[in-house]
Amino acid sequence: MTPVPASPPAPSRAALLDTLNDTATWDVIVIGGGATGLGTAVDAAARGYRTLLVEADDFAKGTSSKATKLVHGGVRYLAQGNIGLVREALHERGLLNRNAPHLVWPLGFVVPAYGLFDQPFYGIGLKMYDMLAGKLNLSPSRWLSRSETLAQAATVAPSVGGRSLRGGVLYYDGQFDDARLAMALMRTLFDLGGTALNYVRATGLTRNDKGAIDGVVVQDALGDAQYTLRARCVFNATGVWVDSVRRMDDAQAQTMVAPSQGVHLTLPRDFLPGDKAILIPKTDDGRVLFVVPWNGHTIVGTTDTPRNDLPLDPPATRVEVDFILQTAARYLSRKPTRADVTSVWAGLRPLVKATGGEAATKTLSREHTIVVSRAGLLTVTGGKWTTYRKMAQDVVDTAIQHQLLPQAHCRTADLPLHGASHGGEPDAPPRGTPDSYYGTDLPALRALPGIEHILVKSSGLTEAHVRFAARQELARSAEDVLARRNRALFLDSQAAMLAAPEVARILAEELGLDADWQRATVEDFGRTAAHYRLD
Repeated sequence: MTPVPASPPAPSRAALLDTLNDTATWDVIVIGGGATGLGTAVDAAARGYRTLLVEADDFAKGTSSKATKLVHGGVRYLAQGNIGLVREALHERGLLNRNAPHLVWPLGFVVPAYGLFDQPFYGIGLKMYDMLAGKLNLSPSRWLSRSETLAQAATVAPSVGGRSLRGGVLYYDGQFDDARLAMALMRTLFDLGGTALNYVRATGLTRNDKGAIDGVVVQDALGDAQYTLRARCVFNATGVWVDSVRRMDDAQAQTMVAPSQGVHLTLPRDFLPGDKAILIPKTDDGRVLFVVPWNGHTIVGTTDTPRNDLPLDPPATRVEVDFILQTAARYLSRKPTRADVTSVWAGLRPLVKATGGEAATKTLSREHTIVVSRAGLLTVTGGKWTTYRKMAQDVVDTAIQHQLLPQAHCRTADLPLHGASHGGEPDAPPRGTPDSYYGTDLPALRALPGIEHILVKSSGLTEAHVRFAARQELARSAEDVLARRNRALFLDSQAAMLAAPEVARILAEELGLDADWQRATVEDFGRTAAHYRLD
C-alpha cells in the first residue's frame, strides 16, 4: 500500500508573526475571524489582494460557532414577505452546497400540520420557497399524509392543544457545521496566499497625513509583542463587536448593532431518531422552533432575547432553557427535561438597529449593512452564515467603488473551499458525519499517530484529530480543539471536560509547551465549559 503523503503543515505561529514584520504594506487587513471576516479575507485574497486577517481570540469563537447549523433561505422571512432576502439566501445556500459539499448537505424538514388550514398554507409557501431557489434548489417539497408525517418524523406529537395531527409538509434546506466551515475558510485563505492569525487583537488604527486610515495596531495575545501594520484598506468584520472598532476610528460613533441572544440545547439522538428535522413555524410566542439531527445528537432551539452586554460565551438563562424545553415538550411525543440536556449554548446575533432609535429585536434587520467612515474604515455586519459570501463580495466591491482598492472581479461564487472534492474519495464517510468535514484532507488525518485512540466517542475526537488541529488548523488551546476543531463541547460538555487533560497533553507535545501550560489550558477550558452545562 502506498503511504499517504502528509499535508504540508500550516506555518508556525512564530513564522506567521514574522510575516507581520516582513510585510511593509498589505492591500487588505480584515479585523475579525468569524464568518464575515473569514469570508471577506477569502474574497479579497481570491481577487489577488495581499490579505491579512487578525482575530482577537480564536476563529469563530463568538457567534460563528453557535448557529443553528442550518444553511437556509429563512422560511419565516418568506412569511414576512421579504422575497428579496429569501431569494438571495437560497441562491447562496445553493452555492455553498456546490462549493463545499464536504461541509454542507441537504436536510429534510417536516412541518407538522395540526390546524385545518396549516397544510395548504405551509405547502403553498414552501412551493414558493422551491421556486425562489431556482436551479440551485436542493430537492422539491411535498405534502405528507398523517401516516407519512409520522413515518418521516416518528417523535412528532400526535396532537397538540387538543388538535390532532392532520399531516405535514416535507421541504429541504441545508445543514452544516459552522465552526468546521470557518476552519475551511481559514485554510482556503492560506491556499490563496493570504495570512490569518488568531489571538492577535487590534488595539488601534493608524492614519496618514491626510487623516485617512492606513493601518492597524495589533497586540499578540499569546505574547507581549505589538505590531503596527500598514494597509491600503481596513475592514471591520467583528460581528456584534463592530462598534468597539468603529470607535477606534471615531470615538463618537453611534451604536449600530443591537445584539440578540439565541440559545440551543443538545439532546440525545433518540429524541429525533430519523434523518429528518422538525420545524414548528410559529410557537406560542411567535418564534420558530427547530428540532434538528446533528452529529449523532438532537439540537433544539432557538430563542431571541435582547442583550446589552457582549460576552464571548454568554450563559443561557433559566427562562430561555425552560422555554425551549416546554415548547419542545408540546411538539414531541417524548418530553425532554433538564436531565436530558447534554449541552446548552448561547450565541449573540448582530442585528442592525432600526433607524430612529431603539426597537424590539424582532423588528431589527438580519440583512447585512456596510458603512464606510469618513476616514475610510469599512464596517460590515448583520446577515447570517448562509449569506457570508455575498456579504464579503459586497463589502470588497464597496472598497473598490470608494477607490480604496484597484478593480478586480469577485471569484468566490465558483470557488471550491479547502477540502472540497466532487469525485468521491475512496472510503469517504457519509456527508454530515464528523470525519466528512475534512474532505480531501481525510487521508492525511488518518495517517497521523493516534487515529485509533478515541478521546470523546460522542464527537469522534481522537488523538490524531488533536494533532491535526495543532499542525494544520492553528489550534492553540484545549478549547480550540474541543469546541471548534471538534464539536465535543457542543455535543456533550461533560465528556469534553473529561477529555481536556489528554487533549492538553497532546497539544503540548505538538506545540512544545510545558506542564504549567497544560494545567492552565485545562483550567481555562473548565471555566468556559461551565457555561455549557445546566445546573
